[in-house]
Amino acid sequence: MRKALLVGIFLLAAIPVSAASGISGLWNATVVVNKAEIPFRFEIAQNGSQVQGFFFDADRKIGSTSGSFQNGKLMLVYDFLNTTLVATLNDGELHGTYRNNRPNAKPMEFSAHRFAPAPAGTSPPPRVAGNWEMFRTAPDNSKLPVSWRLYLRQSGSEVSGAILKTSGDTGTLTGHWQDGKLVMSHFAGERPLLFEAHLNPDGTLAITLDRQFTYKAARTSDARAKGIPEPPDPSRYTSVKDPTEAFHFSGSDLEGKTVSDASPRFKDKVVVLTIGGSWCPNCHDEAPFLVELYKEFHAQGLEVVGLFFEQEPELEAARPRVLSFIKHYGIPYTMLVCGTPDQVAQKLPQLVNFGVYPTTIFIGRDGRVRSVHAGFASVATGAEHVRLEREERDLVKKLLAEKTQTERAAD
Repeated sequence: MRKALLVGIFLLAAIPVSAASGISGLWNATVVVNKAEIPFRFEIAQNGSQVQGFFFDADRKIGSTSGSFQNGKLMLVYDFLNTTLVATLNDGELHGTYRNNRPNAKPMEFSAHRFAPAPAGTSPPPRVAGNWEMFRTAPDNSKLPVSWRLYLRQSGSEVSGAILKTSGDTGTLTGHWQDGKLVMSHFAGERPLLFEAHLNPDGTLAITLDRQFTYKAARTSDARAKGIPEPPDPSRYTSVKDPTEAFHFSGSDLEGKTVSDASPRFKDKVVVLTIGGSWCPNCHDEAPFLVELYKEFHAQGLEVVGLFFEQEPELEAARPRVLSFIKHYGIPYTMLVCGTPDQVAQKLPQLVNFGVYPTTIFIGRDGRVRSVHAGFASVATGAEHVRLEREERDLVKKLLAEKTQTERAAD
């Protein structure tokens, strides 16, 4: 009996700790983008061979739609992002790839080890909370060479915030000061970004993104004096050629039927159009708000329409991506597939200076465009997000209060 017990103890001791304990729990993870390691928090929940992996955008958890862990191999699928994570557990660490499932997409290296808190800095951190504006100090990979807004929040050495570009924001950057250097990052299954900065003697921030691109930031009140141009106004970035004309749109629903602005469902209705795609991170940010608007105001005459321009030119190929998007956000409003991103100018020729996803168009009961907003500021931007949602909700209320064409004709 004693011999059998000793043998049992020996066999248990021979099992690697990682295999015995499974993979549930928090992990410190990284993906590699252009040779820069982007750190992020990751969580795995395991129930037998079934697992779910969670990214984080601040405290919001973004879970996989399916997953498995068998024979030391982890696989997680995120249908609504069209991505797959594959990794192998070895000596308590995970190593593998995270990739988009589009053809020819380049996978990112992925690695993770068990969560450990970041070490505290030894010197008092600079105070950087507040609103900033930033502009490049050398050419970067931005298609729109304009300045951006930077929102920072701080508690001790811990800092969080977001960069708001014309198209929308970076998602929530999180990190901390350590020995005079601020390091923050974001990765929630998309938008990987490494943010590093130090405070200059003149009060500006010297910023490097992804160890490649450099910027100078100044507080909003000092930005012009520091030579940083004013960021573009997202409500004026895109317009229409003739605001007195009705706005026209059309696309295929997911059954292949053509739907256009001439459809009876849009007659005398206030219509909110969002030009986007399932591949667009900021379109994911905007979707929950549009669902709220639709549920709140549909009975009063609001229609919301997603005009999606997908990477795949064939509807059959695009349909699964759009269906995953609809399912993930519980979208009750009309979704149309209108073409590919390079066809926006052809399909929507009334637009002037289109270049941002999402672009949201607010149309009155008379079919005319009342406002166009480029991009979307998510919850990561704090007060800016609250302001944007309040303004757009107030605009919808104002448009709904107007008389319909039928009512005006009867007067």
